[in-house]
Amino acid sequence: MRTLLITGPGGSGRTTVAAATALAAARAGGRVLLLGTDRTDTLGAVLGTPVGTAPGEVAEGLTARRVDAGEDFRADLAALQDRAASALDLLGASRLDPEGFGPLPGAEELSVLRALRDAALSPAYDLLVVDLPPAERALALFALPEDLRRALRGLLPPERQAARALRPVLGRLAGVPMPAEWLYGTAARWDTELAAVEAVLADRHTTVRLVAEPGPAGAAAVRTARLGLALRGLRTDVLVAGRVLPEGVEDSWLAGPVAQQRKTLDEWRQTYDVRPVAHLGRDPRGPDDLTALAVPGVPAAPDASASAASAASAASAASGGRAGPAPAEWPVADRLADDGVLVWHIPLPGARREELDLIRHGDEIAVTAGPFRRTVPLPSALRRCTVDGAALREDELRIRFRPDPRLWPRTP
Repeated sequence: MRTLLITGPGGSGRTTVAAATALAAARAGGRVLLLGTDRTDTLGAVLGTPVGTAPGEVAEGLTARRVDAGEDFRADLAALQDRAASALDLLGASRLDPEGFGPLPGAEELSVLRALRDAALSPAYDLLVVDLPPAERALALFALPEDLRRALRGLLPPERQAARALRPVLGRLAGVPMPAEWLYGTAARWDTELAAVEAVLADRHTTVRLVAEPGPAGAAAVRTARLGLALRGLRTDVLVAGRVLPEGVEDSWLAGPVAQQRKTLDEWRQTYDVRPVAHLGRDPRGPDDLTALAVPGVPAAPDASASAASAASAASAASGGRAGPAPAEWPVADRLADDGVLVWHIPLPGARREELDLIRHGDEIAVTAGPFRRTVPLPSALRRCTVDGAALREDELRIRFRPDPRLWPRTP
């Protein structure tokens, strides 16, 4: 399945574009699932049909649903208490009533990630369109699986889990259950689920589509979002310029906003594949208005076997002991013969020199670019090197590594 993640600055019309994109793909003959992540039914307001938490057909070929963080949290709380029953009994703790609790901080993000994973792995659809939160929150959402997996490995290192085989024996000798068993089991299950989300995001058929209204605020937001997406190694396709005003209004009060939009569009076209979407003069409501927007289409769904193989490969890498390999778009150039160094190329479009920072932690390197930070494992060859310097050139961060004589194999 092809997955299209749609986000943009708040108020950019991303929900409208997501609904119009999904509707157009369904009318072109695809089996489409539209997933909403807002707490309120904003998708239903745009589609003209209520969208519930259960999948429901809103048009021929188009199924829609939205995430319910509260329902997911209550189900998780009940399941957690079932798995930890022996530990709760040992401590003399009473069980909590899930119906008496709302979602805790972070539960909404985890619900969105789970819904994304389940929907992307469903064989019932050809295309998944996700109406994500505004770009700032969406970028934090993309970082969550990798960061949580690193935190889990720090708190519960995999090598300590080898002792789980001894805990049943120790429990029988002590005469009481061993509470740590369910903790390690839960951590392993979370790690597997988070790895599956990483696999969906890393899949070559997953892309991010940015939606922004042309203007100074939209231009700044797009630059920041593009930088954050590049640091996460996520793929983007087109930039949808929404609510574009009509030309030929030089004698009206719209002349200023039109000129401002035109200036931003000209600048965007030098960097992005821009697809303007006209302002209808009203808030789009219902299928007819969504069709009138004429949003850019989505490429045909890939071959299912190729997509499955790509996802399986990403999942295999993500579920290993490390955070997963660096994206293929981050190549290492061999300049040993000429300069005695290896150069790691990290694309960071829109980055500024004063906003960059690098810190190496053993076999990992933390890259800070603007408001974003990511810690990634070094490619195997670079782990035997020392950092020799870095430079930002042509929208690329180029980090030089010099082989460590103590670790690098000698050439006969």
